[in-house]
Amino acid sequence: ISAYRLSLPEGTMNWHFPFFLVASVTWPSVCSQFNPLSLEELGSDTGIQVFNQIVKSQPHDNIIISPHGIASVLGMLQLGADGRTKKQLTTVMRYGVNGVGKMLKKINKAIVSKKNKDIVMVANAVFVKNDSKMEVPFVMRNKDVFQCEVRNANFEDPASACASINAWVRNETQGMIDSLLSPDLLNGVLTRLVLVNAVYFKGLWRSRFLPENTKKRTFVAADGKSYQVPMLAQLSVFRCGSTSTPSGLWYNFIELPYHGESISMLIALPTESSVPLSAIVPHISTKTIDSWVSTMVPKRVQVILPKFTAVAQTDLKEPLKVLGITDMFDPSKANFAKITRSENLHVSHILQKAKIEVSEDGTKASAATTAILIARSSPPWFIVDRPFLFFIRHNPTGAVLFMGQINKP
Repeated sequence: ISAYRLSLPEGTMNWHFPFFLVASVTWPSVCSQFNPLSLEELGSDTGIQVFNQIVKSQPHDNIIISPHGIASVLGMLQLGADGRTKKQLTTVMRYGVNGVGKMLKKINKAIVSKKNKDIVMVANAVFVKNDSKMEVPFVMRNKDVFQCEVRNANFEDPASACASINAWVRNETQGMIDSLLSPDLLNGVLTRLVLVNAVYFKGLWRSRFLPENTKKRTFVAADGKSYQVPMLAQLSVFRCGSTSTPSGLWYNFIELPYHGESISMLIALPTESSVPLSAIVPHISTKTIDSWVSTMVPKRVQVILPKFTAVAQTDLKEPLKVLGITDMFDPSKANFAKITRSENLHVSHILQKAKIEVSEDGTKASAATTAILIARSSPPWFIVDRPFLFFIRHNPTGAVLFMGQINKP
């Protein structure tokens, strides 16, 4: 079930991005040499591929995900997988976590470093049924590489387990994501563990938008209808550029940096208003984003951008299956022997919830990801007045913390 909501409140003064992903696991009744940039880009790229699949089925919806969060949860699952289940994960991700653990750990620490100035918090946890016996290497490796904590949960009482997991998420995302899990997603008899990843970001613009410049302007949504929405406005020097897809469709992009300089928001939209956003989405990858970053030039431009809040909850199971990660969802094929040898586990759900608020002062964003494991049974003017893509990128590592498409206010 996916619920999408986008509203444009007048009063908010921060960009908010929360993100939360859940995978549930049930039981029955790659690579050697990398530099950190290319490694994190592979991880974020998997998330972007998932995004592309979601967009295909919901081209007119507002969609927000955390590519970095998806890569983290898949990495945590990879450490517990074996056999074909593991092979599918490493094939899609294009790296084996065990081979690059030291570097992943470095990247994960850099993303939350105080040097960023803007606040990024990432929290990973595995909630385990009280009497489940977990393999020590799985626990130790997850703790080391993903700073993942292990907590007990009383899944026999789904309401109480759900309340404790949601409370943890609420705390880790500073209250931005308050209800990821509902008790009906947990099976009191079969649920064995829930993996959760939460990402929270709060940044202030390096060059803030003055509230007195915010005025209502026309935004033409994906359905062709016009809406009057509050738009931020600023005349300043920004890095921007334009390029075309292989099929010759031109689009523009701009970088709005946050005050700590290490994190930026990138916005992209087709040059011609007649070209739908869905025409450029399949062209986007971390390589594309790198090429924007390397070709952008500073220009004095008038930026007009909607002030908005958007929330999206997405089930990632179907998009991951399309990409080739199928066995881990199948009770008869899933192999998580490195988590526990005493039971056959499979993933029943991978849910992600993300939220963003964009305003004059800056951005707040938060996301949470949970895996539930259960036992088997070009401008002088840059005007964003039509559907657009946004990315929040940690520039030192290339990690895409959040990305989304905003189709309608």
